[in-house]
Formats: sequence, structure tokens, C-alpha cells
Amino acid sequence: MFSPIEEESPMPIFRQNNKEVYYEFTGNGKGPVIVFVNGLTQRVMHWKVYQEYFNKIGYQVLLFDMIGQGQSLKPALFIDFQAHEKDIALLLDYLKVKKAYIAGISFGGAVVLRFAIDYPDRISGIIPISTFSEMDDKLFLVGANLYEGMMQIGFEYLVKLFSMYNFSNDYLHKIQDNFQTMIRDSFSNNDVYAIQNLMESLLQFKNFTPELKKITAPTLIMNGEFDALTPRSYHEKLRINITNSKLILMQHVCHAFTIEIPEIVSRVITDFIEQVEKGTWQGDQSVLIATDDPLSARLFYPCEGDHTRNIPIFKKAGSTKKINLQSKKKAAKKKSSLKNPAGQA
Repeated sequence: MFSPIEEESPMPIFRQNNKEVYYEFTGNGKGPVIVFVNGLTQRVMHWKVYQEYFNKIGYQVLLFDMIGQGQSLKPALFIDFQAHEKDIALLLDYLKVKKAYIAGISFGGAVVLRFAIDYPDRISGIIPISTFSEMDDKLFLVGANLYEGMMQIGFEYLVKLFSMYNFSNDYLHKIQDNFQTMIRDSFSNNDVYAIQNLMESLLQFKNFTPELKKITAPTLIMNGEFDALTPRSYHEKLRINITNSKLILMQHVCHAFTIEIPEIVSRVITDFIEQVEKGTWQGDQSVLIATDDPLSARLFYPCEGDHTRNIPIFKKAGSTKKINLQSKKKAAKKKSSLKNPAGQA
């Protein structure tokens, strides 16, 4: 079990066997509990805006750094991928939280999916964001290249490579004056060997897509429109295999959109939790597009085209074009036969 060690540190850190996990549990103790699970190089501070927002509307929020991250222990040896879900369960036990909504992005999203499979009685609902349940050849190659770049050049290089996957051009332009400071901050709060171990656990990642059918809890899947790191096809596997789910597409953003558009993300998550709490949630495996305006009265729009494509091909328009194309081919053939009735070259 986790045991408090506040006498050794003013920070809320708990020890489990030889682990030390930094966490923050805030709220009035009455509302639903929502847990946010970090991406690979993230830490608690990346969810602070969500902590403030959800505490303000009466929710309890649990943030923590996974082993190898932020202010938690950074072991120099191998970290087991499935150890993270066990740490969540033990932390919930210590805090006497029976059930919670669990949200996680990227690496953390995969942890959330595994948690839902292995601890179904501990979840009220899950929110997998920019994530995956299997690593195809492309994602494996991306991970291997990121890993090699970090080991040969350094952690700051890894953060720079991630940035082009994580953010839209508009956001990168917006933060350009602070970009180098943000990279140095990430470097100073992470340990290259600990992140190496986290990445190595991904390189030994085992496909669990077939097990997604075990997830029966309400599931809100979120994917950025231009997410090149974990594209739509990965989230489509989640949508198809988790029957009690919906897929929400976030406009104009890439992989780490939780950092770029927190106002809209917070509204989408709140809408999900409120529906589940009221018993009105319908996990119909539908696909919706979230608004790109934080002040919009309307939160979602129907996705009328083929949501698996980056090119906006609509079914009705596509079928018309196909008919027109066939007509053009017939006309061209007829014209050709008129010019050359014998069919000779």
C-alpha cells in the first residue's frame, strides 16, 4: 500500500514498496472525482488549468506524476508499462476513492485504456485522448526515432521533436518568445534516464486492441484534427471496439491539444461527465465535431463526411462525382469511336 512520507517532504508524496509518487488531490470532497494521467514528458503542472476549472465547478481532481516523471521517483532501471495502472489503483485506495473518471493523453491515454480493462469496477467513465491501443509499424518507427534522437543528442532534442507533433503552427507562433524557456524547463524537471525507461516500456508494448471489447464504461474518445502522431485510424479502433463510446474531433489542433485549447476541452469533458452523472449518456459510437469557439453556445456539430479521411469527402457529393466521372469516360469513348470508327491506331 501507499504510505505517507510527509515528515520527510512538504510535498504530498506517497511510497509504495520502493516507489515514491507525487500527487495532488484537490476539491471540496463532494463532487465527482476526475483523474488526469500525463503524457510521456508531461507532469502535474500541465493539468493545472483543468484542476482550477473543475475544482471551481465542484469536482475533485487528482493529478500525479507517474514513476519516472516530474517530482515522482525516477528509477534508473526498467519501468513496466502496466505498473502505472497499478499505481493509480493503489493511490485511489489510499485516498478512499471508490470510482473516478480517468482521463489521459497519449502515453497516459494508453494507461487509461489498460486501467479500464483491468480495473472495470474503479471507473465511472474514461476519456482517452490522442492515444492508441496498439503500435503499428509507423508509430513504432516514430517512437524508435524519438528514442534514438534523445539518446544520441539529448532530452532537449526530444522535446523539440515532440513540439512539431504536439502543436499547431498558430500555437507555436504564439509561444515563440517563450519556446526555449519551456524546453529548458522541461529538461530541468525530467531525467533523461527515467524518460528513457518510459520509452523502452513502449518499445515492448503489447497490442491490446482485442481487449477493448471488455470496456463497458462510458467512454469519450478525443482526437485532434491534425494529429500526425496518433492519427484518426488509432482512435477509430477505439470507437469500433468500445461500444459505449463516442469520438469527438477537435478542430485545427494536433497531438497535445489539451495544452492548446483547454477552454474547449474542459467544456467537452464537463458535458460528458454531467451526462453520465444524470444518466443521459448515450454511447452510440457516433462521431461529433467540437466547436472551435470557447464562447459558442453550441458545443458539438455532426460529422457528415468520412471522419477517417483528412480530405473532406462527403458521401453524397462523392457518389455524384463518381457518376459524373463515369459519364465523362463514356462520352470520351464515344467521341473517340466517332473519330476512328475502325478502331485503328
